[in-house]
Amino acid sequence: MSEKTEKTEPRLSVFKTYKLYVGGKFPRSESGRVYEVTDSKGNWLANAPRSSRKDARDAVVAARKAFGGWSGATAYNRGQVLYRVAEMLEGRREQFVREVAEAEGLSKGKAAAVVDAAIDRWVWYAGWTDKIAQVVGGANPVAGPYFNLSSPEPTGVVAVLAPQDSSFLGLVSVLAPVIATGNTAVVVASAKAPLPALSLGEVLATSDVPGGVVNILSGGTAELGAPLAAHQDVNAIDLAGADAELAKELEIAAADNLKRVLRPQPVDYTATPGTDRMTAFLETKTVWHPTGALGASGSSY
Repeated sequence: MSEKTEKTEPRLSVFKTYKLYVGGKFPRSESGRVYEVTDSKGNWLANAPRSSRKDARDAVVAARKAFGGWSGATAYNRGQVLYRVAEMLEGRREQFVREVAEAEGLSKGKAAAVVDAAIDRWVWYAGWTDKIAQVVGGANPVAGPYFNLSSPEPTGVVAVLAPQDSSFLGLVSVLAPVIATGNTAVVVASAKAPLPALSLGEVLATSDVPGGVVNILSGGTAELGAPLAAHQDVNAIDLAGADAELAKELEIAAADNLKRVLRPQPVDYTATPGTDRMTAFLETKTVWHPTGALGASGSSY
């Protein structure tokens, strides 16, 4: 008897539809626009949504709505959430290795090192959430019968222009310190390599990060940076992904409501970060309280 061999039809790949991440949901751009994303050799990878000014405003609304709950959470809890992000990234490591390799033209080995560093960066900032207050706050010596205590508080909604050339490690390095300290973020992904950032939104959605704490937009950096810099409900902006000319324009726009501005600067994202990006978006609250006196002897407590 002759065995019949079954012919298998060629399988069509399921192309991924990349979407924005706003308010814990995955909308397409309200404008309906997309743009082609290619690898380092010019090969087509995907169509990414080209966000509009309306998308930027929607993201700010979502970030403001989430700020109360996130800033009011305990620092220990925020650390647990950031560590959960690292856990989920570890489980999707191969996907991000592929996306980073395609986005930045790296070998698989070098891309794997970048992804591992990004995962470790989440763990590093998770450990800082309940320690930064001891570093930048504390009791102040004063000449008088008072307790004088300073403690850091998050500044509010922070717009983050992600680095252009470091699509994943750079992105994590500018985003994690913002939310570790209780701020909420509106992130503009690298214009030429947005796919790792958009995939990060899928990880955040399953990592206990409340909706609206992080909002990720893709599109033109200048087109989205302008309305965010001028937005009256954005408290600070990180210009890491802006060139010198654009940074100057956005800094001028940000001055209208006295935003905190972190200017672009050369950064080695592979090096262990300091606390600068955390303290850049913190305010200091100082409380005075009389010590009181016990008895006629003048003893105080």
